[in-house]
Amino acid sequence: MHYLSLANTAALVCDGKLSPVELTLAHLARIDKLNPRIRAFVTVLPEAAIRAAKEAEKEIRGGHYRGPLHGIPIAHKDILWTRGVRTTAHSRLLENWFPNENAAVVDLFEQAGAICLGKTALHEFAYGSPGPDELFPSARNPWNLDYSPGSSSSGSGAAVAAGLCMVATGTDTGGSVRHPASVCGIVGMKASYGLVSTFGVVPLAPSLDHVGPLTRTVTDNALVLKSMVGHDSRDPNSIKVEAPQFSRLIGTEIKRLRIGVPRRFIEAHSHSPEVLEAFDKALVVLQGLGASVEDINPPRLNDCIDAANTIIGFEAYQYHRENLQHHSDLLGQAFKGRFERLYTEEEYAKALATRDYLKSVYREIFSQGMNVVVSPGKEASADLISDLLVAPSKRPVSNRIYSLTGMPALTMPMALSAQGLPIGIQIAADMFREDVIYQVASAFEAETKFDQLHPPLV
Repeated sequence: MHYLSLANTAALVCDGKLSPVELTLAHLARIDKLNPRIRAFVTVLPEAAIRAAKEAEKEIRGGHYRGPLHGIPIAHKDILWTRGVRTTAHSRLLENWFPNENAAVVDLFEQAGAICLGKTALHEFAYGSPGPDELFPSARNPWNLDYSPGSSSSGSGAAVAAGLCMVATGTDTGGSVRHPASVCGIVGMKASYGLVSTFGVVPLAPSLDHVGPLTRTVTDNALVLKSMVGHDSRDPNSIKVEAPQFSRLIGTEIKRLRIGVPRRFIEAHSHSPEVLEAFDKALVVLQGLGASVEDINPPRLNDCIDAANTIIGFEAYQYHRENLQHHSDLLGQAFKGRFERLYTEEEYAKALATRDYLKSVYREIFSQGMNVVVSPGKEASADLISDLLVAPSKRPVSNRIYSLTGMPALTMPMALSAQGLPIGIQIAADMFREDVIYQVASAFEAETKFDQLHPPLV
């Protein structure tokens, strides 16, 4: 049952045909069996999960069904505060920190009746990379344990792909939900900036930080995102919007939709031949579904990489300055290495101006009738862990632009590499148009059926 879709599982749970306790026990058994190899979870909560599952079963049997997450086993990235549960951000600095309140998203999952199985691995403070001195061993890609499951929501991506949980939360500042989704063969959404509260999330770069869902199908992703949205006065960047109907276009045709491809930007950056081949085939699929595929050339798009890196580096240093100065011995070498280059106020201001310019560029693209923009989810398939231990890899360049503009973007599988590793495609749209992203993604998923593929090792 660990590879059932959330939508199908929720229907079975609602109808009383599947017990939340049975479902939870099955996932805990799978964690017990596979996590020693995959290392997706850094904290497992069997007793609390079973208690919550029993309560969910009691409520559902009593006619108090809360919705599609009620009784569903999930996991949270270990950078989200969890009341009374250790929250480490994968750092020795927080090795024994137990928050006294939940992140806003954690509260929303609890209110929806979800069953938290535990906390998942990441890279230190969502900004490092695998290193020999990490607090916990790096998570592994369940498609091939020699490879990384992406960064920084590595454990969440691995857990969902391996069927250790049905849903996991991740955070995305420069691509950290979309990157793991791309290399783990699952679906990851970075929603419009401010749509999901970041209260109770250890920050990386607050002006770019997002929280997003990782799932195995597009429909599941839309269901979960709906449960994560809500204005939160504790988050200064949280916005008030009418409740979005994320699923309203799922299953509808994409005929006559306009799909933009930033061809020159893609060609300007090194991609593996199999990624480019898979991407071209994906465009043929979309055209076959009736969409119009058009090349676009946003001006100064290449500037997004340096601008995003500058904003992340500058804001991260403001938050971690005292820790770097006074608690350096508790921080990993890979994390500290991110601060070898410090950005000035002037560089930061220039990067913010670039962000504003690129936002206007993309607003114009969408205002002129472009429905979505697509690109590879990553320039290659997953990186070898052994390579990352020697030197951190470059972050996927395609993800950076939507980190800057704040516009929603989703990655999902589009192919398997010659080594049998997932290759992802990214689909982005205008602010608050997650619905059209899900429309295109669901049509592509239905045609390619990559949601039915699972890691052979597990």
